[in-house]
Amino acid sequence: QHGGGATVRVPGIVLASLMFHHLNSDSDVEGFILGESKIEEQVTINDSQADQIHIEEIYTDVQKHIPCHQLNNFYNGVGDVNVEVIKKILADNKQESVIGWYRQRRNTDQQMTFREKLVHEKLKISLSNPHMIFLLLTPSSITPPGSTHRMEYAALISRSRRFTNVPVLVNNLGLLGQLSYWKVSAPCSAAGYSLTMKKHSPKFFCSNGLLKEVSEVNKMNDSLQSELQKACLDVEESERLVEALQADILALRKKLGEKKQDATGEAAGDGPPEEKNNLLLQEAVRSLFASLPQFHTQTLTLEGFPVCCGTEHDAS
Repeated sequence: QHGGGATVRVPGIVLASLMFHHLNSDSDVEGFILGESKIEEQVTINDSQADQIHIEEIYTDVQKHIPCHQLNNFYNGVGDVNVEVIKKILADNKQESVIGWYRQRRNTDQQMTFREKLVHEKLKISLSNPHMIFLLLTPSSITPPGSTHRMEYAALISRSRRFTNVPVLVNNLGLLGQLSYWKVSAPCSAAGYSLTMKKHSPKFFCSNGLLKEVSEVNKMNDSLQSELQKACLDVEESERLVEALQADILALRKKLGEKKQDATGEAAGDGPPEEKNNLLLQEAVRSLFASLPQFHTQTLTLEGFPVCCGTEHDAS
């Protein structure tokens, strides 16, 4: 079982250039499409089926267009292609970079003519490209004064001499989700552009293709990462030391608490010393000094003599 699909990617600037070139010409326009084609084949093996399933997808990236100076230039009335004329039209561009051709017709339906089909099949053989695409653009005027136009476009590919429409994806700078717009290579760039890039790129790019500033930033990042790893190791070692010190402090606190508990228990077991009174001494002092005024009052006069009061005090 065989299935397949194809997709044509056209940058918005290339499509706009095609429309601009056609609207500024007095007649129909045709030319060649340059770019890159990629073929991806997926093979699925299933134990329940003996046959393998092949899914083939063709991705065609349009990068440039080369218009012909006049119609019917590289082919004759029966559709035979002149390869030498094609080489002159391509000039410095490589023949392998031709992925198709285009035709712009005014006020017509979007259908290929019989001669266009013949030319397409002959181009596939002459340029050895079985996946050649045909881009048809049909502008038409909507308003009678011609101030408003409508441009319809379609891409077609032939398989077994049967032409089918292929989806066209227009890549635009505004659609940041389409990463293919940025990653598409440009093998068919202008010669002046290539020379300019070759001359000035060593000032800004390294040998590996990266910007010099990016290389310096990468070096700085590597240095910062190494320093960060050293700091992490130091922090880890210091944390381990802190944990060991905390364990020692807890052990010492535990020992100190145990010693305090032991000392408190011993003090509670002994009890306060009992006061022993000398009764004989108290009786002797009371008998000898009971008549003295100092034992009856604690109030003195201005001259320092005790003030006698009639209230009897206990000498004890």
